[in-house]
Amino acid sequence: MDKKRIVIKVGTSTLTYENGKINLRRVDTLCKVLSDLRNYGHEVVLVSSGAIGVGMGKLGLPARPDTTREKQALAAVGQCELMFMYDKFFSEYNNTVAQVLLTKYSVDSDHKKENVINTFDTLLQMGIIPIVNENDTVAIDELEGNNFGDNDMLSAIVSNLIHADTLVILTDIDGLYTDNPRTNKDAVHIDVVEKITDEIMDMAHGSGSNRGTGGMATKLKAAQHVTTQGIDCIVLNGEDPKILYDVLEDSKAVGTLFKGQR
Repeated sequence: MDKKRIVIKVGTSTLTYENGKINLRRVDTLCKVLSDLRNYGHEVVLVSSGAIGVGMGKLGLPARPDTTREKQALAAVGQCELMFMYDKFFSEYNNTVAQVLLTKYSVDSDHKKENVINTFDTLLQMGIIPIVNENDTVAIDELEGNNFGDNDMLSAIVSNLIHADTLVILTDIDGLYTDNPRTNKDAVHIDVVEKITDEIMDMAHGSGSNRGTGGMATKLKAAQHVTTQGIDCIVLNGEDPKILYDVLEDSKAVGTLFKGQR
C-alpha cells in the first residue's frame, strides 16, 4: 500500500440517522479508520458535511428550514457539535485535527489560494488531519446555491488545490448505476468509468436526502472536476467506513472508480 495524499468526503446521510441525530458508531469507525490510515503514513484530509443536519438533530427539527438565516443558525450550532465530536473521537486514537472553513472567496485570487494551500501543506506536514467544511454561517451564497455549490464540489476543489492522489466520496449508495436503483430494480452498477461523458452524466438522478443537499449529479460533477486534473475519484457507500481499506489496498473492487486523465 503506497503512501498517498487522500481527500475523503463524507455526507450528512452517512453521519446521521434519519432523525438527524449523529450516528456515533459510524462516526467512531470513520475516525478510527482515518487515524489508522494516518498512522500508516497517508496524508488525510476530511471534507465533512453535516453542520446543518446535525444542527437540525440537536434542536429537534423534523425538516431542513427554508430561510437562509435559519440555515445559518443551524450551521453555527451544528458545526460546533461536529468539531467537538471529531476532536473527541480522533483524540482517542491519538490524532490531532484542525478545522478549516472555506468560502469561494477564500480561493478567488492567486494570493488567497496560495495562503489556503500553505495552510493545508503545513497541517499535513505536522501530521494533523484537516477537517474541511463550507463556512455556512457566513457564506449565504452557498446556502442559496451560489458558492462552491455543495461539499462534493468543495472536496474536488480541495483535492485539486493540494494535489491529492485520490478523492473518495462516501455516500448512501454503492456508486454509479445506469439508473436510480431505488426506483429501477434493473439498474446496473458501473465499476469503472474511464471518462465522464454526457452519457455518464445523464445517469445521475435524485437530489439527496432530507438532511443533505447532494445527489449523484453533484458527485459526478466533482469527479469530473478532479479527473481532468489526473486525480482518481471513487464514489462508494459509507455505511461501513472500513471499506476504505479495500480502496487503498486494492483488495477488491468497491464503489465506482472514475479514473484520472493522466
